[in-house]
Amino acid sequence: MISTQTRLRLEDIAARIATGDEVSFEEASFIQKWATHNRHAYEILEKARRRAISGKPKPGSMDELIDSMNLGFSDPERHLIGPQSPDDLANFFKAPPWLKND
Repeated sequence: MISTQTRLRLEDIAARIATGDEVSFEEASFIQKWATHNRHAYEILEKARRRAISGKPKPGSMDELIDSMNLGFSDPERHLIGPQSPDDLANFFKAPPWLKND
């Protein structure tokens, strides 16, 4: 469970990541550490990364639905396009690290 103070700090760092503002190394490692071990922190960071890359989605679009449900990868280079090998598909559906801690 995340304390209110930690959640607010994570959201502040994530907001700066989403807008492309400066984030110190200490802040980046802080949010990454929490994202590795906590599902809520992971979702905060992924949403910020997605917004940093793609911007805010248009209201009513499929991108807005995907963003609000926090689906898919934030990095477009990790998107699977076209035929995939069984190993690639297995890795795609592999549980994120924070799930093992829940």
